[in-house]
Amino acid sequence: MRNFRELEIWKNGIQLTKLVYELCSFLPENEKYGIKSQIARSAVSIPSNIAEGASRSSENDFCRFLEIALGSAFELATQLIIIKEQKWTKEEIINNILELIWSEQKMINSFQLAVRERSKNLIPKT
Repeated sequence: MRNFRELEIWKNGIQLTKLVYELCSFLPENEKYGIKSQIARSAVSIPSNIAEGASRSSENDFCRFLEIALGSAFELATQLIIIKEQKWTKEEIINNILELIWSEQKMINSFQLAVRERSKNLIPKT
């Protein structure tokens, strides 16, 4: 079992989630059950799946949860682009969060590749 609290990708996911919740306060109230709810769920899913994957005993299971976290990051980026296109908040706010998401996506992808490579080295050679 890994300590997910030590993983930079988890820490960044928590930071992203905080920023998304702050962003929600700027969005139209009539989007409470629409895009507000959607971006909150996508953001929360990133560190949550990293944490859940860290609890798994196999590297393959861990990679699967990292894949889900990565998918949530792409989903969140798409939703933020929609908010930007709708001009529901300052473009600068969205761009800053998108930069963090893109950085997180790269980090998760690199970490996932490293975990996969490590799992290959764990398989005994015959």
